[in-house]
Amino acid sequence: RFSGASRGASIGHVSPEAAVGGPIALVEEGDIIEIDINNYAINLKVSDEELEKRRKEWSPREPKVTTGYLSRYAAMVTSGNRGAILEVPGKN
Repeated sequence: RFSGASRGASIGHVSPEAAVGGPIALVEEGDIIEIDINNYAINLKVSDEELEKRRKEWSPREPKVTTGYLSRYAAMVTSGNRGAILEVPGKN
């Protein structure tokens, strides 16, 4: 549930996220996105060839925060589909 978003459909979370190269990272201005509520699906209506081209051109963004606790959090937090929990390398 999202405060103020109780009218109509809304997409609350997409995983894998764009930050890790999920399909949402490949969306460009003007692309058609099909929302299929009955089948719990979101489809990017772009050819496989075009998506492959975009995938090859994609690269992750450099983190904006590189020191301190926020950088540690960003390095250790899991994706939302895995609970957005912290995983300490070598401990989980």
